[in-house]
Amino acid sequence: MNNELIFLNGKKMKAGTMYCVASNYSGHAKEMNSFIPEQPAIFIKPPAAYVADCGVVKPPAFSNLVHHEVELVVVISKHCENIKKEDARHYIAGYAVGIDVTLRDVQNKAKENKKPWAVSKGFATSAPISKVIPVESIEDLNPVFELELTVNGQLRQHGSTSQMERTFAELIEFISSVFTLDEGDCIFTGTPEGVGEICNGDIVYAGLSGLTSIRVTVLKP
Repeated sequence: MNNELIFLNGKKMKAGTMYCVASNYSGHAKEMNSFIPEQPAIFIKPPAAYVADCGVVKPPAFSNLVHHEVELVVVISKHCENIKKEDARHYIAGYAVGIDVTLRDVQNKAKENKKPWAVSKGFATSAPISKVIPVESIEDLNPVFELELTVNGQLRQHGSTSQMERTFAELIEFISSVFTLDEGDCIFTGTPEGVGEICNGDIVYAGLSGLTSIRVTVLKP
């Protein structure tokens, strides 16, 4: 499996660990009967979760309820730890749009039994990521992006990163204080409201402010 992130300028970078933020938009927290935690709630997807543009998402057969979650993805440029939010931009390689594909029935059962989310969130092909916008092509030091996701051409999710409870700089500060980040690691910064089911044969499109996008097909065994 090719796990190279592709940048719009042709650069390539091996996809690393994916650090994902739960409940970073109040609308999504509400629709999930959840809340905004006092500190960021982080879960992890492995590199094998990565899927490039025009790829295929292959949920395991034992799940009967698969959901889409569109997110801004921040790609880390180099080794770092204990980074202050004021310095976060110096460790960003670029921005992309990603889809946190979730086995919702498996996740709900794990929540009920107070078990980890690894299977529901980290299965192979659970993290489609678009081509990456190089950070140097974005003049704004604190850019705001529009997110959208469609399924078979029908709009499902639309939101702005201005709605995030914590900025990506704040997230980098927190995550780097707990984990050691490296080149190619990706931070999924949370999803706005409107998550919903995707089924076998669906074509899922996600876009980021008209700057980059990804389209994948769902194929269940």
